[in-house]
Amino acid sequence: MLRLVLTLAFLAAPAFGEEWTPLNGPEITTALTARTLGYEGGQTQGFNADGSTLYESAGSSQWGRWRVEGDRYCSVWPPSDRWTCYGVQAEARGLDLRFIGEGGEVTAGRYIDLQ
Repeated sequence: MLRLVLTLAFLAAPAFGEEWTPLNGPEITTALTARTLGYEGGQTQGFNADGSTLYESAGSSQWGRWRVEGDRYCSVWPPSDRWTCYGVQAEARGLDLRFIGEGGEVTAGRYIDLQ
Protein backbone atom coordinates (compact mmCIF):
# COMPACT_ATOMS: atom_id res chain seq x y z
CA MET A 1 0.00 0.00 0.00
CA LEU A 2 2.81 2.41 0.87
CA ARG A 3 4.40 1.70 -2.51
CA LEU A 4 1.15 2.69 -4.26
CA VAL A 5 0.90 5.92 -2.25
CA LEU A 6 4.51 6.84 -3.04
CA THR A 7 4.03 6.03 -6.73
CA LEU A 8 0.91 8.21 -6.92
CA ALA A 9 2.66 11.05 -5.10
CA PHE A 10 5.59 10.85 -7.54
CA LEU A 11 3.27 10.89 -10.56
CA ALA A 12 1.37 13.90 -9.22
CA ALA A 13 4.55 15.92 -8.61
CA PRO A 14 5.72 18.36 -11.31
CA ALA A 15 8.33 16.90 -13.64
CA PHE A 16 11.94 17.45 -12.59
CA GLY A 17 10.93 19.70 -9.70
CA GLU A 18 9.36 22.32 -11.96
CA GLU A 19 6.86 24.56 -10.27
CA TRP A 20 4.00 26.02 -12.30
CA THR A 21 1.92 29.04 -11.35
CA PRO A 22 -1.49 29.79 -12.90
CA LEU A 23 -1.63 33.20 -14.60
CA ASN A 24 -4.56 35.59 -14.38
CA GLY A 25 -5.89 37.60 -17.33
CA PRO A 26 -3.52 40.58 -17.14
CA GLU A 27 -0.56 38.24 -16.55
CA ILE A 28 -1.50 36.18 -19.62
CA THR A 29 -1.67 39.35 -21.72
CA THR A 30 1.77 40.41 -20.50
CA ALA A 31 3.22 36.92 -20.96
CA LEU A 32 2.09 36.64 -24.60
CA THR A 33 1.98 40.12 -26.14
CA ALA A 34 4.79 40.66 -28.67
CA ARG A 35 6.38 37.32 -27.72
CA THR A 36 7.23 34.13 -29.60
CA LEU A 37 7.06 30.62 -28.18
CA GLY A 38 8.77 27.53 -29.51
CA TYR A 39 7.14 24.13 -29.14
CA GLU A 40 8.45 20.57 -29.20
CA GLY A 41 8.96 19.53 -32.78
CA GLY A 42 10.22 22.92 -33.98
CA GLN A 43 6.91 24.77 -34.27
CA THR A 44 6.74 28.43 -33.29
CA GLN A 45 3.92 30.84 -32.48
CA GLY A 46 4.11 34.60 -32.33
CA PHE A 47 1.54 36.69 -30.44
CA ASN A 48 1.10 40.22 -31.79
CA ALA A 49 -0.30 43.13 -29.77
CA ASP A 50 -3.09 43.60 -32.35
CA GLY A 51 -4.50 40.15 -31.51
CA SER A 52 -3.09 38.32 -34.52
CA THR A 53 -1.03 35.18 -34.04
CA LEU A 54 1.20 33.31 -36.46
CA TYR A 55 1.81 29.57 -36.08
CA GLU A 56 4.67 28.14 -38.14
CA SER A 57 5.48 24.47 -38.62
CA ALA A 58 7.70 22.71 -41.14
CA GLY A 59 7.70 25.61 -43.59
CA SER A 60 3.97 26.29 -43.47
CA SER A 61 2.31 29.24 -41.76
CA GLN A 62 -1.17 29.82 -40.40
CA TRP A 63 -2.58 33.11 -39.15
CA GLY A 64 -5.13 33.17 -36.35
CA ARG A 65 -6.46 35.51 -33.69
CA TRP A 66 -5.88 35.51 -29.93
CA ARG A 67 -7.38 37.26 -26.92
CA VAL A 68 -7.73 36.89 -23.18
CA GLU A 69 -11.15 36.15 -21.69
CA GLY A 70 -11.23 36.26 -17.91
CA ASP A 71 -8.24 34.23 -16.83
CA ARG A 72 -7.89 32.21 -20.03
CA TYR A 73 -6.03 32.52 -23.33
CA CYS A 74 -8.34 32.01 -26.32
CA SER A 75 -7.58 31.51 -29.99
CA VAL A 76 -9.41 30.99 -33.27
CA TRP A 77 -7.90 29.55 -36.44
CA PRO A 78 -9.67 30.20 -39.77
CA PRO A 79 -11.58 28.87 -41.49
CA SER A 80 -13.18 28.01 -38.12
CA ASP A 81 -14.97 30.77 -36.24
CA ARG A 82 -14.95 28.82 -32.95
CA TRP A 83 -12.79 30.26 -30.16
CA THR A 84 -11.03 27.70 -27.95
CA CYS A 85 -9.78 28.74 -24.52
CA TYR A 86 -7.00 27.49 -22.25
CA GLY A 87 -5.69 28.11 -18.78
CA VAL A 88 -2.09 29.33 -18.78
CA GLN A 89 0.66 28.54 -16.29
CA ALA A 90 4.20 29.87 -16.05
CA GLU A 91 7.17 27.83 -14.93
CA ALA A 92 9.02 29.29 -11.94
CA ARG A 93 12.15 30.22 -13.93
CA GLY A 94 10.03 32.27 -16.34
CA LEU A 95 11.22 30.48 -19.50
CA ASP A 96 8.25 28.22 -20.14
CA LEU A 97 4.49 28.53 -20.44
CA ARG A 98 1.95 25.80 -20.69
CA PHE A 99 -1.60 25.89 -21.96
CA ILE A 100 -4.18 23.62 -20.35
CA GLY A 101 -7.27 22.71 -22.33
CA GLU A 102 -10.72 22.07 -20.95
CA GLY A 103 -10.08 18.32 -21.13
CA GLY A 104 -6.79 18.62 -19.24
CA GLU A 105 -4.53 18.33 -22.28
CA VAL A 106 -1.28 20.28 -21.91
CA THR A 107 0.81 22.07 -24.53
CA ALA A 108 4.10 23.55 -23.34
CA GLY A 109 6.15 26.24 -25.04
CA ARG A 110 9.39 28.07 -24.33
CA TYR A 111 10.14 31.72 -25.03
CA ILE A 112 12.46 31.80 -28.03
CA ASP A 113 13.77 35.27 -27.23
CA LEU A 114 14.83 34.32 -23.68
CA GLN A 115 17.05 31.37 -24.56
